[in-house]
Amino acid sequence: MTVAHIVTPRHLVIGGGSLAQAGDLLGRIGATRVLVVTDAFLAGNGTVARLAAVLDAAGIGHAVFTETVPDPTTAVVAAGVRRLADGGFDGLVALGGGSPIDTAKAMAVLHANGGRMRDYKVPNPIPKAGPPLLAIPTTAGTGSEVTRFTVITDTETDEKMLIAGADLVPAAAIVDYELTLTKPFRLTADTGIDSLTHAIEAFVSRKANPYADAMAREAMALIAANVRTACREPGNRAAREAMMLGATLAGLAFSSASVALVHGMSRPIGAHFHVPHGLSNAMLLPAVTAFSLASAPGRYADCARAMGVAAAGADDAVAGSALLGALRALNADLKVPTPREWGIETTRYGNLTRTMAKQALASGSPANNPRVPTEDEIVALYAEVFG
Repeated sequence: MTVAHIVTPRHLVIGGGSLAQAGDLLGRIGATRVLVVTDAFLAGNGTVARLAAVLDAAGIGHAVFTETVPDPTTAVVAAGVRRLADGGFDGLVALGGGSPIDTAKAMAVLHANGGRMRDYKVPNPIPKAGPPLLAIPTTAGTGSEVTRFTVITDTETDEKMLIAGADLVPAAAIVDYELTLTKPFRLTADTGIDSLTHAIEAFVSRKANPYADAMAREAMALIAANVRTACREPGNRAAREAMMLGATLAGLAFSSASVALVHGMSRPIGAHFHVPHGLSNAMLLPAVTAFSLASAPGRYADCARAMGVAAAGADDAVAGSALLGALRALNADLKVPTPREWGIETTRYGNLTRTMAKQALASGSPANNPRVPTEDEIVALYAEVFG
């Protein structure tokens, strides 16, 4: 059995309406004046104001940094670090999807250690912990509120850098599904398949372990049963609650077992073509699963059983085939485009596949895959999924 190092937030509050506990949690982690890291949309739709009211009631001083962007960049992180240094803050609150949470994590690293973000990309260590972070996700997707990872795009090289370490795990997290009730179809679909990918890759990873397996199985069951409903009925509270819990459980799974080839290939697509992370995962998941299936037939069959697309007693080969069919049907139902359909230009994509393959391998994630690919095999997979 793989030895598992399990690191989780010290405080994890889950449930509808739990945003109201933000002030109490900040007190528990020793933060009295915080910088709220979020985006302009959440600042404009009243979500930041809801959080501010909770912080005011608890006597927590706060200011807001709204400059985060999808696929956070080193330039935005640097701006956030300057704001953090100038404000006399002793804590951070990340409010939003994976981008604000990843940005806040990166800000904490540079605030405490200096240097440049590339100095800390895997496998480089993070010497010192930054200020305590309370993470509050507003999408059921990345699981970043419970993980030891952040992903930042280097604006000078267009490389999506994976940074990892126990000190990146937030000190506290609030998982309040009510914050997702208004999310639109495309965002719900992409973040939902992102969560499903986290769970599947954690389960088939070469670093899989019993703790991650338990989290991943439950996450797969919740997501598979509810993602279509959450997309089509955005106000369905039961589906939204299930998706939010599934996303967090999947985050706990891959934080201890790591992701694999889908994520290794997905990050360069996002960096070079600005495809949202969950969507690029969705584009890749069926093809990468087909590529990997024969190397871990029992594990993939168990994924199918957990998702309810194969019977408990089904033969592994039958269950594996059912999993491939289910993933392809899910992409069709949730209108996942190919890279070509999304608007990526054919020649530029083809010219970059070799570079993307090298970047995927350099991230380390493909080494966790049941079938570890060569550079040429990754290039071929990029060509296959293009459409």
